[in-house]
Amino acid sequence: MSGSPSGRRHTRDDVSEVALRLLDEYGLPDLTMRHIAAALEVRASALYWHFPNKQALLAAVSARILRPMEDVRVEEMSVSETVRRLGARLRECLLAYRDAAELVSSSLALGLVDSPVRPQLMTVTRRDGVPDSLSRVAAEAVMHFVVGYTFHEQQRLTADSFGLLAADASSLNPENATARPSDGGDFEEALKMIADGLQVSVRQHTETSTG
Repeated sequence: MSGSPSGRRHTRDDVSEVALRLLDEYGLPDLTMRHIAAALEVRASALYWHFPNKQALLAAVSARILRPMEDVRVEEMSVSETVRRLGARLRECLLAYRDAAELVSSSLALGLVDSPVRPQLMTVTRRDGVPDSLSRVAAEAVMHFVVGYTFHEQQRLTADSFGLLAADASSLNPENATARPSDGGDFEEALKMIADGLQVSVRQHTETSTG
């Protein structure tokens, strides 16, 4: 374990918790190992007792951001409701922290964190006899749509907070780069389209199998 001048010894969780706080305060570009170490009052080299490299540390931060996904109880939901509920919760998780969508996207692309959608969606689809191949495609569609959609939201929120958008180009709150946009209608409609598409694919698969 690494220790600070005060004598307190830091754990892996301490490091990722401080990193998440710094991400929210300063944004991803300023989330450096030196900055994290300074906040913990340790040398930057001490962080490598807990994480072999910066990407591993960022993956731990991503896992913290995604942790509330585990609280969604899907056992009694329909497949369509599960898609919509998981997608909505994922967006909430990402919007809770500055630049979270960009960070999580990177960790997912590098395979450093697991899909935040697939396990729970497949719990429901297997219950209803949906082939795993269709469930995996649907889970990937939900994940990539939500992460990409939220990444664009956060980019616009940040740009607007710095006055970089024309006055008539944005109705977003310019004072808070992590605030949630008030109108989620398009987002919800897109999730519904993914859910409806999965239902159609399941029906077609069933008809082909029994035809």
